[in-house]
Amino acid sequence: MSLARNVDLLRRLPKLDGLRLPDFGRSADISSPLQEVTGFGDNPGALRMFAFVPAQLQKPRALVVVLHGCGQTAASYDLGAGWSTLAQHFGFALLMPEQRRANNANTCFNWFNPEDTARDSGEARSIRAMIAHMADAHRIDPARVFITGLSAGGGMTTVMLATYPEVFAAGAVIAGLPYGIASNLREALDGMFHSPQRPARELGDRVRKASDHRGPWPRISVWHGGADRTVNPGNANEIVKQWLDLHDLPDVPMAETNVDGYPRQAWWNRDGETLVESYAITDMAHGTPLGRADNDHRYGVEGAFLIEAGISSSYHIAKFFGLTGWIPDAKKPAAKPAAVPPKKTPLPPLPYPARSIGTAGADTPAQEKAHGFDLGEIVTRALTAAGLMK
Repeated sequence: MSLARNVDLLRRLPKLDGLRLPDFGRSADISSPLQEVTGFGDNPGALRMFAFVPAQLQKPRALVVVLHGCGQTAASYDLGAGWSTLAQHFGFALLMPEQRRANNANTCFNWFNPEDTARDSGEARSIRAMIAHMADAHRIDPARVFITGLSAGGGMTTVMLATYPEVFAAGAVIAGLPYGIASNLREALDGMFHSPQRPARELGDRVRKASDHRGPWPRISVWHGGADRTVNPGNANEIVKQWLDLHDLPDVPMAETNVDGYPRQAWWNRDGETLVESYAITDMAHGTPLGRADNDHRYGVEGAFLIEAGISSSYHIAKFFGLTGWIPDAKKPAAKPAAVPPKKTPLPPLPYPARSIGTAGADTPAQEKAHGFDLGEIVTRALTAAGLMK
């Protein structure tokens, strides 16, 4: 059955409106520093554009694109994950595209829809136009553009990294899926529930076929909760496998360490630059991990799909992007003491493979509440969380 017929069938189901997710944190729009931008260029995906540019920007200027999850707005995800606070502290521009209910009933980015996941088409094209607008308006360094997203936003992050790899220096995927594994409803559900294993070369070829680009490829950071029942944690391994193939890196991690009690794997190039990293947030459900950062600051607020886990994914992602070492010019007006963290010297890459992985502390991971087995509930949750309807 074609995708169009699948969607039409879903729309005719008698209780379909009951599957619609609420607007998690819509009240955050009132206090958000994000400003809507209109007239930014081509918008075939009919998305909204929100941005925040602090008064003082580090040089060369950097841009982070953040894609929210299902049932969220740009402002609510910003409040929850703390990205505008990070942008203010470390001096980078922030772009947050927002989905419309007219495009997707649950405000999910359409990560599996062929017309939205191809280069120069649909939602992917709209996001690319927003990036170009920000680059021109704020003199962003083309070598310092980054992207991250949660869930369906994570799926759309892999879409952008695959279809416009020349645009991004690095990306980060939270509870997302590899590029190109689904082009219809059946494949999307299969990927979410089961995460079928595929050969690394096949996964890499799907990205290589998405554009004429032949490298170098963006660096990538992958995050996933070990108790995620919405998007199978196996998808994290498949994303890693996809990008190891693109970077021509070995399957075996070059380092396995603990960060804030959670296992992290890393792979780097001959220059010691980390190209692929993966965090497994033990026992955490579907969502973005929140917690205290290295600078003893907390970014974000708990909410739906925003989970206290004892580790700040937003901070560590910004650190992976190379954005957290900047200190404002002393001649500029001084910020409040808590607003600017002390400069931290990044640790050099390990000179040899390290295997010091341990178990996460039992008091840090966020625990998912136990539920009885309810097939209807599982299907409803998956359909709504993944945005498999327009």
